[in-house]
Amino acid sequence: MHKLHGTGVALVTPFSPTDFSVDYAALRRLLDFVIDGGVEYIVINGTTAESPTTTTEEKAEILRVAKEHVAGRVPLVYGIGGNDTAAVERTIRSTDLEGITAILSASPYYNKPTQRGIVAHYQRLADAAPVPVLLYNVPGRTASNISAETTLTLAQHPNIIGTKEASGNVEQCMQIAAGKPTDFLLISGDDMLTTPLISFGGVGIISVLANAFPRKFSDMTRHALAGDYAAASKLLFELLPLNPLMYEEANPVGVKVALELLEVIPGAVRLPLLEASEGLKARIKALL
Repeated sequence: MHKLHGTGVALVTPFSPTDFSVDYAALRRLLDFVIDGGVEYIVINGTTAESPTTTTEEKAEILRVAKEHVAGRVPLVYGIGGNDTAAVERTIRSTDLEGITAILSASPYYNKPTQRGIVAHYQRLADAAPVPVLLYNVPGRTASNISAETTLTLAQHPNIIGTKEASGNVEQCMQIAAGKPTDFLLISGDDMLTTPLISFGGVGIISVLANAFPRKFSDMTRHALAGDYAAASKLLFELLPLNPLMYEEANPVGVKVALELLEVIPGAVRLPLLEASEGLKARIKALL
């Protein structure tokens, strides 16, 4: 799983600004943009892709187009998650995962399961999956945390290979790093915590900012992995003023503004998200 070291990009889904259909030409441009920018792998259909608002048919076509256009240039990770374990299992079994390196699956949202329930959920998915599974802990979205103890329990499953940690809890991440199997992947889910997590055992990032700044973010992560924390921090600090603007009006509104200003894709998002306010656009443009 060394192929999942470095920078992964949580790819956004481009939409037409007129009818909000998936813009597949823009998707191909974006794929080329991040690959040419040096990212190590791409996450398709993650939550940054606005996956709650894309249909089953759109998801299948996005995956098909991505596999065809990437054509093996970088590994692909595919997002499959939800809060109905049986439904997620059915989706895993019915999805064409040929050519996919791993599944990224967010912890069940809204239900607020116990830690035992989270363990049972992921074990069932991992048993069903024909490819390895990455946990995704994002308590700010799911309203429940995957504790370090639970992560380490799940790390014993032969088909669970790592976790994307977006808890923002550095001590929890350190507990995972201290207790995990050697080959279990600790991946940052917070762009600004990439370098700190790498310093104590993380292997990289699944990034939002890397959609718009793939070269800078990939270079930063590679410096950190090489132990050059001064060079990594310099690049990180250049991105620091932009980072809060990416989330001020919900993700991926901000990063889509940046991509539109860079003339990569349109900035359209689907309801219940709204296009960025003029004030936010102006502040992102000023920093760009």
